[in-house]
Amino acid sequence: MNKKELESMRNSFKTVYDKRKELLSNPQTKKLQERVINIRKEAITNNKELLEIAKKSFKENDIDYYFAEDDSKARDIIYNIIKECANNEGIFDEGISDEDNNNDLITIAKSKSNTLGEIDISKFLKLKGISLIETDLGDRILQLKRKDNKPIHPTGPAVHLSVNDIAEIVNNALDKNVPAEPKAIMELVREDVLKKIAKSYIGLSGANAVASEDGSLVFVHNEGNISLISLMKTHIVVVGIDKFVPTIEDAISIAKLETNYATGSKVTSYINVVSGPSKTADIEKKLIKNMYGAEKVAVIILDNGRFEALQSVNECLLCIGCGSCILSCPVYNVIGNEFGFNNCFGGRGVAMSNFIEDTKTSFDSGLYKCTLCGLCTINCPVLIQTNSIIEKVREDSHKKGFYPKAHDKIKENIKNKGSPY
Repeated sequence: MNKKELESMRNSFKTVYDKRKELLSNPQTKKLQERVINIRKEAITNNKELLEIAKKSFKENDIDYYFAEDDSKARDIIYNIIKECANNEGIFDEGISDEDNNNDLITIAKSKSNTLGEIDISKFLKLKGISLIETDLGDRILQLKRKDNKPIHPTGPAVHLSVNDIAEIVNNALDKNVPAEPKAIMELVREDVLKKIAKSYIGLSGANAVASEDGSLVFVHNEGNISLISLMKTHIVVVGIDKFVPTIEDAISIAKLETNYATGSKVTSYINVVSGPSKTADIEKKLIKNMYGAEKVAVIILDNGRFEALQSVNECLLCIGCGSCILSCPVYNVIGNEFGFNNCFGGRGVAMSNFIEDTKTSFDSGLYKCTLCGLCTINCPVLIQTNSIIEKVREDSHKKGFYPKAHDKIKENIKNKGSPY
């Protein structure tokens, strides 16, 4: 990130921080926070049980479900579902090899999802010749940017770009001349996205929470784009094992608190609950499937290192995805998304990369850049002790030989001279 982008990012962070001050000190919000902390702790403790309950509930709700051990398996499952759907539409030639990249008739409409960013699904589908369109405004702007387009925040991926930067990006990519005005840019991007996904029949998203007992997926959004995605013939949802909670009421509580901390709003514009494919019983109370919405809902449950994290630093999995931790992080505010891994931002992202990938990845993602100041914990809605987690991961990293080698000299000086110098 350059100096200008960092400054724009800090200004955006301050706007959110100031906007939510009063809301977060509200007694009702504090009460909600306590409830969500208990929900998340219970959910992590009983994770395997919740997954088994969810699988049974999904089956009862006519939702297809799969389990992916890692990112590669998740990508393969997504691709196979896409091929199956495309074959049903008669537009996917099985004789075409993956390398031919001739599947341009297939367009996937995607919503914002840090889990999908984690498995790098956009790059994967592009290599398969499948067109993927980001429907979230911020993600679409970054998609149009093409280069140096890593997101900066889980709910505001493009907040490091000024309106002038965005206008230039959009105009260059779409060959237009839109003025540097937010509404004009929004309208142009919206028109372009709707045109590109008009014939799309596959939607791809994550989920904010999953209610195991109900077999329900909960989504929060302000733009209305997930509503579009959930109405496509096939809706594919990828969720980490950490997203599961007992009931819809629990999931809604998490969604509401996430909104409080992420945007400073009491509630998001839309909360969608999907509990199966579209159906109606309006004719003689006989159940008929496939009304307006999805004919097929497929859920991919992703491990990708999470079970390992459960065994060592399970507090990492308490996260509700609001991005509050990075707003005041001194390291993130200086170097931006260099501190983190893929769509896992800041110190928690650094820690999680140790389980998603390996120790070297965690080291390269900024393991020793963290100051251990604890501001992330103070600003976390579920009070994750990220500094303690970082210390545990550092201990393991040091044993494996991944640490700043300058520390060896300091250690020797203390040993031989009684001083670091």
